[in-house]
Amino acid sequence: QVQLVESGGGLVQAGDSLRLSCAASGRTISTFNIGWFRQAPGKSRDFVAAMDWAGIDTYVPDSVKGRFTISRDNAKNTVYLQMNSLKPEDTAVYYCAADRYYRAYLSNSSESYDYWGQGTQVTISS
Repeated sequence: QVQLVESGGGLVQAGDSLRLSCAASGRTISTFNIGWFRQAPGKSRDFVAAMDWAGIDTYVPDSVKGRFTISRDNAKNTVYLQMNSLKPEDTAVYYCAADRYYRAYLSNSSESYDYWGQGTQVTISS
């Protein structure tokens, strides 16, 4: 079993940056693809970024491309999401998730991910 704990959220102003962390425990996530998702009140959970197990391939949707960067440190069993030039519409609860099955592609579907953290709130004021 894998436990994921997100941290680093908070209240910042538009244009600021935040770095979210996702620390895993229970077993290594070095063989798992990892994804970040977000959910705003009353909205569906949206894909934000994904990275393959080796830390080589990434997938970021157009909505955050150029502003969000995913990275990982397998030695620390931790994944990060660097968010720059934040906008009020980025306000949401951010979740990290791990895909325990090997895939040759990075999935943007929440159904592909098996382990989830509890989320961290990110609020951007205008």
